[in-house]
Amino acid sequence: MRIMSALGCALVALIAAAPATAQESAPASAQFHVGASAGYEDLTVDAPGSDGGAIFGGVVGVDVPVSDNLVAGVEGNFHVGTSAIDYDYGIAARIGYRFPSGGIAYVRGGYQWVNLDISKLAGADIDDDAIGISDTVDDYLVGVGGEFPLSNTRLRLRVGIDTISFDSVRPNAALILGF
Repeated sequence: MRIMSALGCALVALIAAAPATAQESAPASAQFHVGASAGYEDLTVDAPGSDGGAIFGGVVGVDVPVSDNLVAGVEGNFHVGTSAIDYDYGIAARIGYRFPSGGIAYVRGGYQWVNLDISKLAGADIDDDAIGISDTVDDYLVGVGGEFPLSNTRLRLRVGIDTISFDSVRPNAALILGF
């Protein structure tokens, strides 16, 4: 019985000490970033009008190192569209692996709101307010991507692909400035 109690106490001490050790070995500072982004949003709907087009916007976020190679973060975005999308905005959490070269491979998940241009989507002049159609849709967002440092600067090139509820395809690229 005493051996079991001693083993139990040792196990609890090891579990309690593990997070403290991990926190001490991880880089201590948060890394903030802003960026300009561009991409293409394909809503993948069978519409008489245009259901895809270019989007342009920006991102702002923060990454926190959780170990030597693992980062976790949160990011907000806003984009304006050129076709069926008037604008969209959202927030996402991300987790990534930082390579020795400084590049990051990441996965992300969050929530996105999309304001549609119903007239462009339908291929006809429609006043959505007059007939009571909501022009905003929202759902979960998932994506994958990578960031690549540009020389010895604080700039990174980001490339990725996202989807909103697996109903859209959104390849994108961004120029990210870290500070």
